[in-house]
Parts: sequence; structure tokens; C-alpha cells
Amino acid sequence: MAAQIFAHKTTALTNPPNYAFTSHRLCRTLHTSTKQPIVLVACGSFNPITYHHLRMFELAKDFIQQNTNFEILGGYLSPVSDEYKKAGLVSAHHRVNMCTLAAEQESSWLMVDSWEALQNYQRTAIVLDHFDYEINTVLGGVSTRDGERDVQIMFLAGSDLIRTMSEPGVWSHADLDHILGHHGTFVIERTGAALDQVVDNLARWRNNIYPIAQQVQNDVSSTKVRLFFRRGLSVQYLLPAAVIDYIEQNNLYLDDRPCMEEDRGKDSGSGEADPTSPESGRNVQSTLGTETTRLSN
Repeated sequence: MAAQIFAHKTTALTNPPNYAFTSHRLCRTLHTSTKQPIVLVACGSFNPITYHHLRMFELAKDFIQQNTNFEILGGYLSPVSDEYKKAGLVSAHHRVNMCTLAAEQESSWLMVDSWEALQNYQRTAIVLDHFDYEINTVLGGVSTRDGERDVQIMFLAGSDLIRTMSEPGVWSHADLDHILGHHGTFVIERTGAALDQVVDNLARWRNNIYPIAQQVQNDVSSTKVRLFFRRGLSVQYLLPAAVIDYIEQNNLYLDDRPCMEEDRGKDSGSGEADPTSPESGRNVQSTLGTETTRLSN
């Protein structure tokens, strides 16, 4: 199943002050010239990042190596901006730091990009275009035996998030066409959001949607982790030790407010979405429509 590749050059986007694109783990040479180079991008709150978020990349990596003609050059976590303004969302500064600790200490190929986190709300389609610009225009793509080639930027998300793309009024058609038609996506199975149904509902872009079944069910969510912290329960082995240390050192997630509805099991995200939950998305009016993006919380 080959993704559709479009001739496309993204124009420059405004960068936050003192911003620098992270590329220290980005492979700059394509090892197999017959394969299509790709970079995976997961957008979300990561509040905090958990092993589930990291596992999504590993599941995608295994699937890509065994079932596609793609070659992965790198993977990125892109934490959402503070403009999300959700109750319980710690500052972008802390979330970027936690993601960086997790990526650097738990992975050999993942990176964190702070572009989305350090400014006002940006639609997912624009975030993917940002990566396209930085990797293909600024860095010049990837080197091959035949010269430079563009890298395809692909969206990585949970089936519950992708399910919302077929809900009326949630995502604009223009953004869906850009995300699924131009970029493409890998969809990780999540409980309660059947892969077949998710893909069937977006049949127009079926050739650019790659569903990935979970071999071991993983329902760890950031919502549950935050609840554990507030109740003084152990979160050992649910998220990286370095992230636990950071949370404790900075006294994060200790709010003793009453348990909210989303803490009773309604989990949202690039893997954890519920359309009725305050954590299910960021409701932002844009020139292309209303995108209620379900994020990794």
C-alpha cells in the first residue's frame, strides 16, 4: 500500500524567539535508495509523557519495517501550546523538558520539537508543514546515491483520535485532506475505537492511512497517571524514572481538587480520546474550520 506523494514545498513559518529545530538524531542518509524516506510526528499534550506514548513509535517502527516500503529517518514528539488552556495542563516548559528526558534516556531515535509548544495554538496540519519546511527546505531533505530527496512527514496517532476525523464539524475538510491526503498517517489501535471502522469512515484517504494493531493492549493514560500522583499512588513503570524524578522535583500534578469526570476513566489523546471529556480536545476556531484535536494528555 503506497502512500500518495505530492510535489510540495512548504513556505517558511514564523518561529518562536530563540527557537532551534532539533535534528541531532535525524538520519540524513537514505540507506535503501528504493524506499521512501519518512519522519513520524506525534502531536499532543504529553501531560505527562508515558511509556504508552513511546510504545506508539515502536509499534509503528515494527510495522513499517515489516509491511511497507518506507524507511524511517526519525521520530518527533510535538507538545501542544499552553494556549490549550486545559485544567491541569502544566506549562509547556515542563512538558517539553519531560518529553526531552524521556526521548533522550529511553530511545535512540526519538526527538522533541518545541515549535508548537512555545507559541499560540497551531493546527495539526500547520505543525506537520513546519516539519516539512525544516527538514526538506532548511536541511535539504535526505541524501541518496542519486542526490537529495524530500522526506515525507507522516502523522502518528491513536485510533480514537483518528475516529474524530469522521465526526461532523470537528476537523475541517481542508485540514483532513492535507493531513491524510498529503502527509499520511499511522494509526495505533486503541480500546473502543476499532481500526476497520476508523479506516472505513475515511475511505477517501484509505491509501494513506496505515492501521496498526496492538499485540499487547496498553491502556496507560496521562489522565490516570495524574490521578495517581494526586492520590499519592505509585506510578513506577508507567512512565520513565527520569520523568517521575522531574515531576517530584518540580512538585507537579499535586493539585488536590475534586476528581473530575475525565479522571474516572475518560482518557483522551494520540491514544486517549473521549469527545465528551474536557480533555478530549482544544476547541479553536480557524480560517479553515473548527478543529477539535484529541491530544496525548
